[in-house]
Amino acid sequence: MAKGRKNGLYEGVSEELSALMRTGWADTERHDLEPAEQAPYAAARRVALSALFPGERLIVPSGNLKTRSNDDTYPFRPYSGYVHMTGDQARDGALVLEPRADGGHDAYCYQLPRDSRDNDEFWIGYTAELWMGRRRSLAEAETVLGLPCRDVRTITEDLAAGSGVPTRIVRGVDPALEAAVATDEERDIELEGALSDLRLVKDAWELGEMRKAVDSTVRGFTDCVAELSRAIASSERWIEGTFFRRARLEGNHVGYGSICAAGDHATIMHWTDNDGPVRPGELLLLDAGVETHSLYTADVTRTLPISGTFTPVQRQVYDAVYEAQEAGMAAVKPGAPYRDFHEASQRHLTARLVEWGFIEGPVDRAYALGLQRRFTMAGTGHMLGLDVHDCAQARTEEYVDGVLEPGMVLTVEPGLYFQPDDLTVPEEWRGIGVRIEDDLVVTEEGHENLSAGLPRSSAEVEAWMARFAG
Repeated sequence: MAKGRKNGLYEGVSEELSALMRTGWADTERHDLEPAEQAPYAAARRVALSALFPGERLIVPSGNLKTRSNDDTYPFRPYSGYVHMTGDQARDGALVLEPRADGGHDAYCYQLPRDSRDNDEFWIGYTAELWMGRRRSLAEAETVLGLPCRDVRTITEDLAAGSGVPTRIVRGVDPALEAAVATDEERDIELEGALSDLRLVKDAWELGEMRKAVDSTVRGFTDCVAELSRAIASSERWIEGTFFRRARLEGNHVGYGSICAAGDHATIMHWTDNDGPVRPGELLLLDAGVETHSLYTADVTRTLPISGTFTPVQRQVYDAVYEAQEAGMAAVKPGAPYRDFHEASQRHLTARLVEWGFIEGPVDRAYALGLQRRFTMAGTGHMLGLDVHDCAQARTEEYVDGVLEPGMVLTVEPGLYFQPDDLTVPEEWRGIGVRIEDDLVVTEEGHENLSAGLPRSSAEVEAWMARFAG
């Protein structure tokens, strides 16, 4: 029996209570389940992974709960590589690919099965279903996922039985499982890189999930504009809560910590405290994305004039960023070097900064020296998918030094940020931060802007706010 709380109000469980708890329960095994829509796509991904590592055992853990405080845990979010390869979101599990003599692999998904009603585990302890919620049985999981499922409590024993097999594991996800196998760190890093590589090009099912995420995000942004007057009477937290409501209503969660940055908070790239005032006459930079139930996320940014109309200086900055985004988006097409969209946007912003006298030209020199980065700070985009910064461990030659292919999804998000204490710019420019971000999928012909449902130009933004702002 699991160890109880140190200061629990009950000292133990009587035999009579234990007997009572074990009786009178209905059979709740589900026999109406169908394979998940994602199952055949996940199977194809496993085949692709298998082909990269013939003769080797591969272990991709799902991860464990993490303590927030005492016996309270953070909401569980499985390792993205595990989700991609299985379509599953169970905690304390793992995908194991066992090598076959023909060079292929047999795949097994290890999971924590349902608790037995023949002992007290189902209502007492760390994983008790009456506390944590019903899990799938192994048979149910097999049906939904389309691959054999095993009891994760036997995984250490099963792996020990094949201890002579060359093995790789994704590190940093499940420390206990990692400690149970002998692997080489550099080879393990290669496995993690391969899992990222395989997410660079999205399949048809994934693109459908990305559309869902972006469409919900568009509605979330509209919600925020409609409640802007309430935020003015409250704080940035009102904006954060408004978007969060849409994310939880239509998806799983927000895909990352929402950035609801009003006034000079907009100059802070990752402002997530969201506790500042929302004042007329200033700008609101909203960077947020809905995560679908399948864990794919959008990532969109709009910068809004809180009064509904840009001031002349705000418009000047905004239009420069908009033009830079236009230049960057035009460079997103199949066969183009990945870096092209970044360089197109950054060169445009560099030219504007030279024109305004904020950095010394000529433009080519300023760009070569990276002088624009004082005001642009970050790169102009990134891959997007299961993670907001997706495929982060992919090989450099396949990612930033690679070329764009149909099915890749990426953000284009140039920005200008004039810090409130920057004495190199006129006072009226200080504290202005503008970013415009959209989610693009590379197509055979060029690209599609998945977030085109939101206005981008300064005139369109003002008209949109006049229509929806409360």
